[in-house]
Amino acid sequence: MNTLTPTTRALAWCLHLLLAGLLALAAGRAVAGHRPEAAAVVAVTLLLAAAYAAGPLLPAVGRSRRAAAGWLAALGAIWLGLLALSSDGVWVAFPLYFLQLHLLPRRGGLVAVAATTAAAIGAFAAHQGAFTVATALGPALGAAVAVAVVRGYQALYRESEQRRRLIEELTATRADLAAAQHAAGVLEERERLAREIHDTLAQGLSSIQLLLRAAERALPGRPQAAGAYVDQARKAAVDNLAEARRFVAALAPPALEGGTLAGALERLCATVSARHPLSVGFHLTGRPVLLPASHEAALLRVVQSALSNTVSHAGATRAEVTLSYLGEHVAVDVVDDGTGFDPDGLPASAPGTGGFGLPAMRARMAALGGSLVVESAPGSGAALAAQLPVPAAHPSDEEARR
Repeated sequence: MNTLTPTTRALAWCLHLLLAGLLALAAGRAVAGHRPEAAAVVAVTLLLAAAYAAGPLLPAVGRSRRAAAGWLAALGAIWLGLLALSSDGVWVAFPLYFLQLHLLPRRGGLVAVAATTAAAIGAFAAHQGAFTVATALGPALGAAVAVAVVRGYQALYRESEQRRRLIEELTATRADLAAAQHAAGVLEERERLAREIHDTLAQGLSSIQLLLRAAERALPGRPQAAGAYVDQARKAAVDNLAEARRFVAALAPPALEGGTLAGALERLCATVSARHPLSVGFHLTGRPVLLPASHEAALLRVVQSALSNTVSHAGATRAEVTLSYLGEHVAVDVVDDGTGFDPDGLPASAPGTGGFGLPAMRARMAALGGSLVVESAPGSGAALAAQLPVPAAHPSDEEARR
């Protein structure tokens, strides 16, 4: 049995009222006409009303087809008694049609409606004393209307159920898609933070470690040199602290605050030259143009990572950083005279980098539509070229720097 909806509940109440009205009509006409069988008609109508009212109170009727069929058989038997007493009982067949179609299986409901229609037509013809087309028209038309209404409602109910299931599936699919997008966003953000940490904090800590090792080697014979290394390590720690605070505040790189990309790169080259035995020169070519903060931050991070690798692994004495504005593109080149390496022979995750070195630089450039090229060979130094397209001017970026 289907769970009652507001619509089916309203239809059920209409059916109750219809049956009550037809029974009252049959009893009232018998009493008003002073018929000899009036008392019997009233008694049978009351019995039929009581049997009908008992149906919804019996839980088995709503759960079992067999119990529903038994209840309908009892109603039918009482109705036949009413039909034998009064021709007005014919019209009670109409609510019985709806009950039979609703409670019985599809084929069983049609058989029960056909039997009820035949009984109604036969009894009506017997009361009229003759069989005519008009005698059969009323019960047959009522049966046809009941079948059409019930079948139409059942079709609408099935369609409604299909739509409900489709909506549930779509809702579940949207929830799964949202969860997948959230997971992808989390992974992307983790990767971004990993690149940021590698290119800033990890590189800064590596620089501090190298400076402290140099200070350790200078002791005890050269205390002044050791002190200088310690002072440089302290300054590097201050810079790293600023980077850490930037992560918390989600601001632009401190080196870019209140300045230009060229100025930030020039200060970076001077800082590396002061802290390490590596002379880094800076060159600017072309006419500087306004870049989005994301572009400037990406280029600065690439140069930071490249110089850190040069300090840690290249054994170089000289490096050159060039910032070039090339009309529709902006590029940075980092060249050193170190030992070089085979770019194609690098492992997927170089020791000590956690997998965030050249792959991280390429990912930064690719995310902004740019490219990164590395040229090197053992014993021949290394050259790194990163290039980004220059997008249209963004007023928001200019205002953010003010």
